[in-house]
Amino acid sequence: MSNGISMERVEEIIDSYGCQLHHLIAIMQDIQAEYKYLSPAVLERIAEKLGVGVAKVYSVATFYENFSLEAKGKYIIKVCDGTACHVRKSQPIYNAIREYLELEGKQKTSADGMFTLETVACLGACGLAPVVTVNDQVHSKMSPELAIDLLEELRKEEAANG
Repeated sequence: MSNGISMERVEEIIDSYGCQLHHLIAIMQDIQAEYKYLSPAVLERIAEKLGVGVAKVYSVATFYENFSLEAKGKYIIKVCDGTACHVRKSQPIYNAIREYLELEGKQKTSADGMFTLETVACLGACGLAPVVTVNDQVHSKMSPELAIDLLEELRKEEAANG
């Protein structure tokens, strides 16, 4: 077990595809769906089980933007920056969340590991702009203040359930 990842489960996923190289992307998608990212140990295990070099697996993982090689927070926040959201001021929402989470440089995940902040090109909810999702739950007509209120509510829920 590494960072909450069960290598036995990883192997089950790989085996469910018959250890076939042409299923590499599907294997990686299924593993990421379960663990939210692909750790170096997971990429090495995939390469080993499929009988290919680790470089091949890494090249696929880094080529596709949807694959993450870094652990993500419990709550994945996506701020839409499509045209409709952008013109309705999604950037100040992103900036407010970034500041609230005290993210610096290329950092995407809060120090406590609770939140990961990302932008997306379009969430397909243009009529509800600006839009933010938290673990794929849509929050419409957001503002910087509403976004911070939402995060504070999530923190309170975590503290109450903690």
